[in-house]
Amino acid sequence: MNKKGEVGEDIFLGGRSLKWWQIGFSIFSANAGPMMLIGFAGLGFTHKMAGANFEWLAWIFLLLLSVIFLPYYLKAGISTIPQFLLIRFGKRSYSFLIAYSLVSILVVWLGSALYAGGLLISLIFECSIYLPIMIIAAIATSFTAVGGLKAVVRTGIFQSVIIIVSSVCLVFLGLQKIGGVDVLIAKTPSDYWKLFLPSDNPEYSWVAILLGYPVVAIYYWCADQTIVQKVLAAKDLKQAQYGTVFIAALKIIMPFIFLLPGIMCYVLYQDSAHADNAYMVMVAQLMPHGFLGLSVAALVAALIDTVSSSLNSFCTVFTLDLVPLFSKQNKKQQMRMGKWITVVAAVFGVAIAMIYANSGNSFFDLTQGLVSILAPPLSVVFLAGICWKRINARAVETVLYGGGLLCVAIGACNVLNFPYPGFWPHFLMLSFYLFLFLAIVVVVVTLLTGKQQFKTVDMAVLPGELKLHANRKLQLLWASLAGIMIFLYLFFN
Repeated sequence: MNKKGEVGEDIFLGGRSLKWWQIGFSIFSANAGPMMLIGFAGLGFTHKMAGANFEWLAWIFLLLLSVIFLPYYLKAGISTIPQFLLIRFGKRSYSFLIAYSLVSILVVWLGSALYAGGLLISLIFECSIYLPIMIIAAIATSFTAVGGLKAVVRTGIFQSVIIIVSSVCLVFLGLQKIGGVDVLIAKTPSDYWKLFLPSDNPEYSWVAILLGYPVVAIYYWCADQTIVQKVLAAKDLKQAQYGTVFIAALKIIMPFIFLLPGIMCYVLYQDSAHADNAYMVMVAQLMPHGFLGLSVAALVAALIDTVSSSLNSFCTVFTLDLVPLFSKQNKKQQMRMGKWITVVAAVFGVAIAMIYANSGNSFFDLTQGLVSILAPPLSVVFLAGICWKRINARAVETVLYGGGLLCVAIGACNVLNFPYPGFWPHFLMLSFYLFLFLAIVVVVVTLLTGKQQFKTVDMAVLPGELKLHANRKLQLLWASLAGIMIFLYLFFN
């Protein structure tokens, strides 16, 4: 795999030179982009504080990334997530994940980000959703193709600060309009502030959260190219691990600045607002002109950064993984190919965003449902691949190809309401059922095929056993974070 200084790392991995704060802010900007602003305000509007689980449980899986997954990734010297499967299980698994990663980046990241951007800007300027989608794609493509990952990271740091500041201002103005925290609590039923809803809740019950969310989180935080690419670009393991604990700490504030505006919108404007426009209703109604300009600037920065991050991830996988399967290229050819592929990916992203715009589904359920359906095969394979030495390539290929096809088919049926509306469970429970089935499959196939050797690459490049790759200071930081999270869950339940 590519080592430091070799072909492709400058544009795709920033020369493996990122420091912890750059990694943290870059992941924050990719995660807390326009999809977060729209989706979480909408989630707060409809499901109140229960939506905070998507943020406050993430630290557990960032911890897994930091101390279990990441040491393997950096030890193997991979530049992309599919390359890990090449080392661990061979070329057929690698080829599958290349295609799966490209599709997931287009569908989950790029298409969703462009759709969110078009939705927001069309609400601000009262124009058609299609024109903003194309403009955002064109701007993001222009500097991503030229600047690579370092340009994405620089923009991400800038827009992270703006988003945090503008969101805090919006929360302050909302509380001022309502009359304070006490009045806000008084105007909402007590169950609005509970993190765990009863088991009979049809969507976000505590059962669905505790069973379904981990399936999505393992894939999203530990095996998704767009997220993991930032830590793969770290200067060293220490910087990567501090970067993960930094983003985990930022997760503490995110429900307060992203979810709370949706709850306040429900209290203030429930008759005129709905889930997908809750954030913009708050901005338009409460922000003074100066702060309104700041909010719009934050949104535009977030849109461009999220789209550019997605484009860079797609370009990285395509150029470093897919193209070498067919031809060898030198550094100059790879850079030229990367720039053209960035443009092509942007065109596909625009088309997908336009499909979403006509789907009729709420934004959060649409995006999270897509991730939940794509997650189970990869969550099973990466978790087993890291933690179970005996697993072999035949079992992995069965889960990837068979399970991947099954998940895509079920996802299509779910979106199309086939065979009838209400037939399929909520996407979190559906994700858990698929994960459980595929986990059984991978165990059974591994045991039936015994110790036959299907892997095609020497495993000596990986550590012989799992170790806690963390110094005392890092362990203290994670312990402190765990204490804060336990307090929050006790307080809100």
